[in-house]
Amino acid sequence: MNATSGVTDLSLKIKNGIINADNISVPHGFTTRTGGVSEGIFSSMNIAMHRGDSTENVAKNYEILAERIGFDLKKLVLTRQTHSDIVRKVTKGDARGLDHQNYPESDALITNDAGCALVVFTADCTPILLWDSVNGAVGAVHAGWRGTASDIAGKTVRAMVSEFGCNPANIRAAIGPNIGVCCFETDRDVPDAIIEAFGREVEAFIRKTGEKYHVDLKEINALALRRAGVKNIEISADCTMCNPELFWSHRLTGAERGSQGAVIVCI
Repeated sequence: MNATSGVTDLSLKIKNGIINADNISVPHGFTTRTGGVSEGIFSSMNIAMHRGDSTENVAKNYEILAERIGFDLKKLVLTRQTHSDIVRKVTKGDARGLDHQNYPESDALITNDAGCALVVFTADCTPILLWDSVNGAVGAVHAGWRGTASDIAGKTVRAMVSEFGCNPANIRAAIGPNIGVCCFETDRDVPDAIIEAFGREVEAFIRKTGEKYHVDLKEINALALRRAGVKNIEISADCTMCNPELFWSHRLTGAERGSQGAVIVCI
């Protein structure tokens, strides 16, 4: 991965199937497909309903995550993701159980309500966790290429500023495993949308190979965070498509898969 000013190039640490960032001190984690009870194509830490896994297994997986990360399942708020740029401010009162279909549309959540835990789902898209080290507010972001092109990372930071009075310089960010530049091959529409959104600076993170393009979504989201004022950023070097034993990749397997995700808790 190319080093970028202000960004730490870091393979995040894995313990009990959960990846933790060094720069975030509140309970949090990027999940992997290991450490749960699901079986078959969902083996073993699938955290998404409606993919064909049993409700009982998904619920048990959440119980395991709650114990390992440290949060109350009754205070967990989920996202119903549609590759939008919608950022929702939530509290513990917004918890509606473990079925993401019960939640309003959003691809990012923010809270400053102590005890509230946030979750986003991924299977190639970019998960981003945010923590204000001074006032304690947190955020969780799901950024596919459309969300990346709509600057959902920067919009989430700015929402934390407007809603909670955060200073972006105090916000620490961790960008988790996604489909890496090695495997994210696209047509021209993806780089066109991203260049339109961010300008020529992002061309450093796009390379042309024949008639196709390889796009580095991690570095582009890091750029969005820096433009929003975030300076402390950690990035996982892991590619979900390159590591099928550890992660699900939609591009690799299509819909026949589970989902991993990212969780962060406000304390």
